Amino acid sequence: MANTFKLKVRSRRREELVEFTEEVRRVLRESGARDGIITLFVRHTTAGLTVNENADPDVPRDMLHCLRTLVPQHGMGFRHAEENSDAHIKATLVGSSVTVPFAGGELLLGRWQGIFLCEFDGGREREVVMVMSGGSQ
Repeated sequence: MANTFKLKVRSRRREELVEFTEEVRRVLRESGARDGIITLFVRHTTAGLTVNENADPDVPRDMLHCLRTLVPQHGMGFRHAEENSDAHIKATLVGSSVTVPFAGGELLLGRWQGIFLCEFDGGREREVVMVMSGGSQ
């Protein structure tokens, strides 16, 4: 049995990591599901998803700095007319989905882990599809 939900995640800057763990927890809690797996998928080509540290804001900043250094927006001779080729490449490197198990109605994330939208061409509202598989109620 799978349940599908659509989450809206808003970014404010061109490049930003936006944590939305609490929104995922809220939907899980409201669903009544107890045990299973959540798959999250972002429906955009210039944004990605990751699970990473949510305790120290330097971690998301360092991640963005590294990606900007590896793939700068300008100066690499990109041909795409929208000037966001870097965003497409960064989204590909990060990936468009994450999987998180849950048990007893709780996400099985580690102590310092959070779920992040990785925005590379914002700010804008993004849609994340959340699918809960398995899980008794």
